[in-house]
Amino acid sequence: MKHQLKGLPLSELNDYFISIGEPKFRAKQIFGWMYNQMVDSFDEMVNVPKSLRSKLEEKCDLYSLKLKLKETSKQSETSKYLFSTRDNKSIETVLIPAGEGRATLCISTQVGCPLSCEFCATGKLGFDRNLTSGEIVDQYVMVAKDYGIENVTNIVYMGMGEPLINFDETVKSLKIITSEFNKSISRTRITVSTSGLPHKIKELADTGLRVKLALSLHSPFEDVRSKIMPINKRYSLNEVIEAIKYYARTTKTRITFEYTMFDGINDRDEDVKELVKICSKLPAKINLIPFNSIKHMNPTGFAAELEPSPRIKIENFADKLRNRDITVLVRETQGEDIAAACGQLAAKDKNGEK
Repeated sequence: MKHQLKGLPLSELNDYFISIGEPKFRAKQIFGWMYNQMVDSFDEMVNVPKSLRSKLEEKCDLYSLKLKLKETSKQSETSKYLFSTRDNKSIETVLIPAGEGRATLCISTQVGCPLSCEFCATGKLGFDRNLTSGEIVDQYVMVAKDYGIENVTNIVYMGMGEPLINFDETVKSLKIITSEFNKSISRTRITVSTSGLPHKIKELADTGLRVKLALSLHSPFEDVRSKIMPINKRYSLNEVIEAIKYYARTTKTRITFEYTMFDGINDRDEDVKELVKICSKLPAKINLIPFNSIKHMNPTGFAAELEPSPRIKIENFADKLRNRDITVLVRETQGEDIAAACGQLAAKDKNGEK
């Protein structure tokens, strides 16, 4: 099997080139070609000697994913990319245009997800495996080449899977994307979303990467959050908030709370009151997210009972928070008609195959 270069941070590229008898500076050249120029072949690396290009062609691969399907929403310009890995696993990536030459890319870190959040289609798939750093980075490379490198301006690790469970590969990919030798996207435009693994949140803070962090909160009450997100039974909200405070203090960044709204469950006045208490403890903002249907996954039990809060109720909820000096953004649903909206990713093609 050929060596996979995509996904190696610069320090590991240095080690690789030394191991094959090449000078270390070649690593920086190859790094630039892979992540700045995003070339398709070693032959395009014109400042690299032909002999080395031939050696790399023989020993190494540049890509780890293959595009199976691209769908674009008829309701918006949101696009969903279905990729297959070398071992024929399927993952999805979503591109959300924001106008004026800007777009956010939502990338996946796992095939499926082990956390089984009640509102999330990915959780209903179960868990297969972690993605490699190459597979994570390749989502960005392949979509950017399709959409325009300069037009992908933000990256959110909010696709399939929990990034902090796949901690090492997630961090490798972040090191690549935020490297001073990669001119594409700055760390201030990258957000990692987590369901709340306190020890890993602190570990991410200590890496020095200083990317933005978003917590999937969804309820300020322990019992309700445990019902929505089973991981809360293992790591209490109190533990998670302490870790989030550590992250904000260590990285000097503001935390985003992701809050999907369910009718009669987490859209009450008592929820407003508790959210204000949490936000008073650290620099934070809240993204209110309309619940997007996961009926395409045929949910049962509590998941089947979830209904979206009416739009007027969401707006009133937002106003109550703003009246208490909380920064709030009400997110618009993007790509629901192609099952590309938040919580809908399930890596299925049009034939229903995973």
